[in-house]
Amino acid sequence: MQHLFFCLLGLIDAHLVRQIQFLKVENGILRSRLGQEVHTRPNERRRLLQFGLPLGKAVKNLISIVSYRTFRRWVRAGEGDAAPRHRRGRPRKPEQIEQLVVRMGRENAWGYSRILAELKKLNIRSLCRNTVKNILKRYHLDPGPQRGEGTWDQFIQRHLSTLWACDIFTQPVWTVWGRVDYFVLFFLEVGTRKIRFLNLTTHPNAEWMAQQARNFLMVCQKSGLRPGHLLHDRDSKFTLPFDDLLASEGFKPKRLPYKSPNLNPYAESWVGTIRRECLDHFLVLGERHLRYLATEYVDYYNTVRPHGSMGGPLEPVAMPTEGEVFCESRLGGLLKHYYRKAA
Repeated sequence: MQHLFFCLLGLIDAHLVRQIQFLKVENGILRSRLGQEVHTRPNERRRLLQFGLPLGKAVKNLISIVSYRTFRRWVRAGEGDAAPRHRRGRPRKPEQIEQLVVRMGRENAWGYSRILAELKKLNIRSLCRNTVKNILKRYHLDPGPQRGEGTWDQFIQRHLSTLWACDIFTQPVWTVWGRVDYFVLFFLEVGTRKIRFLNLTTHPNAEWMAQQARNFLMVCQKSGLRPGHLLHDRDSKFTLPFDDLLASEGFKPKRLPYKSPNLNPYAESWVGTIRRECLDHFLVLGERHLRYLATEYVDYYNTVRPHGSMGGPLEPVAMPTEGEVFCESRLGGLLKHYYRKAA
């Protein structure tokens, strides 16, 4: 029986050796498909040490994910302990300095040399060029200065306070002669999101457009509004005299590429807003009716309608936090405004 027992043990041991050899070959094939170095995480190193240390020197013939020399270095460094005894490399800079570097990188189109110079101006001299570069890379920021004109979003953010948008949309109106399409022209101040001018007509010819440019300029002068870049599409209604009149008062008309409404997002968005919240709910009967609806909605939009991106109404008013809540409605109850009266 004892002889039989040892024979069975030998068979089992030989079977385990063949299994291990097969797994080593399979592991080698899989590793060759990766084509790159495998970087282990701390918890993975701890698991390898947990099961590898009991094998002693035999692990040298088994380990393949890293070299045996690397495995021994993990052992010496105490990777299997709850906390490593030491870390290689220099310690990181204070978190406050790192966040300052990241802030400068995000708020400006500067390279790491320019950021380093700005830090020295603040009497922060403990960083070198490579340290600034590595901090930017760690936060997925390009360490080199941005080249070219930048993105369209950067252009909008840079000129937000002096950026204007205008557009024309059509609205069907029913008259005694049947359906008539009216053209509604509006100017939107992008920085405040307010509609500063709106007018409508059935024939937006060159003379009418030029007159609307004059009217808009009068509104700007009366309200003290600053001129800036004016975005509009390539609709033939935006004629050269229209642009020239605006340019004579400091505006910089910018014609957008063909079929690119995404480059004039604020104007396009407002068209959808006035349709959804106002015009689509009415059968518009005549020019006076359309003008009344548009005027009422613009006043509601500019004064009391909350805007999520702006943190509330465009003309915020200090409102009591306690007291009875009242409701003010317009256009037959379609537009509602809730408020509290001051005591």
